[in-house]
Amino acid sequence: MEARWQNDKQTNRNSMSDWKQRLGMVYSTNPDFEYTTQEPEQAETLPPSQQNLRVWLDRKQRGGKQVTLVKGFVGSDDDLAELGRMLKSRCGVGGSAKDGEIIIQGDHRDRVIELLEAAGYRCKKAGS
Repeated sequence: MEARWQNDKQTNRNSMSDWKQRLGMVYSTNPDFEYTTQEPEQAETLPPSQQNLRVWLDRKQRGGKQVTLVKGFVGSDDDLAELGRMLKSRCGVGGSAKDGEIIIQGDHRDRVIELLEAAGYRCKKAGS
């Protein structure tokens, strides 16, 4: 009984989280109706040798502070976060990995390129 309760609780939580996707649905008289939505497909992560990364230095909208951006990663958010975690720890600074790019605090372009090439990624210095 406890397992069924947990399963129903999880199902209810999932069905409540997609309410925005069900806004066009008005009403169904079918008691067995299950509304299904298209789940976005996760991008398959390319191997490091096939990745084509660009390393940028950015100062815009950051209060004059510089950040190093790594753009062009093709893959899942988990793999992006793992690569960002590795770069942040090796550079000894903070940052984040979101929206398909990795943000490293400070001007660490040369160090990031060195680390990415050592990990087998193809990358170039881009931008200013």
